[in-house]
Amino acid sequence: MKVAKQFIFYFLSVALFPLFLLYLLLSAVTSEKDALFQSFCQLLSLVPGKLGSFCRICFYKWLCTDVDLDIFVGFGVLLSQLDIDIREGAYIGPQSNLGSCQIGRNSLLGSGVHVLSGKNQHGFEDIRVPIKDQKGALTKVRVGENCWIGNGAIVMADLGDNTIVAAGSVVTKSFPANSIVGGNPAVLIKTRA
Repeated sequence: MKVAKQFIFYFLSVALFPLFLLYLLLSAVTSEKDALFQSFCQLLSLVPGKLGSFCRICFYKWLCTDVDLDIFVGFGVLLSQLDIDIREGAYIGPQSNLGSCQIGRNSLLGSGVHVLSGKNQHGFEDIRVPIKDQKGALTKVRVGENCWIGNGAIVMADLGDNTIVAAGSVVTKSFPANSIVGGNPAVLIKTRA
């Protein structure tokens, strides 16, 4: 199976190379690298099935910080930053959105999960300046190994290994390994034994 996957990625690398070259040409004339990357991710997010996942992984492997080939990236998944690590065995569910983050080995993100670039990515202190024009601070959020994040959850802070986040939760602070959290804002429900 691993040899077959390598062959598929080699084939897709050749097939997608013109798209990669187009990205490189356009990135040479723009200062908005993340916005350009988002546009290409939106295009690739529309390719369905396993083939779509392979195409997305191949493209991300070229451009993101570190993306393993042995992952799954579902239909409609959008990446908004180049500073993304996705480790071996990770599953990114359909319609999810990733900012600057690291997804640990064998972690599962359900459908519609949003991992934001921290909780301070937008400034809003000066009421005389439109919020869209105020600087924020991007933080790389780390999701540990073997985590499960339920559908529709929003994660803005680090999660330790083996953590479970209930569907629809909003994680605004970090939790240590083996936590089960839920709610808005998420609180510790119990610790996994």
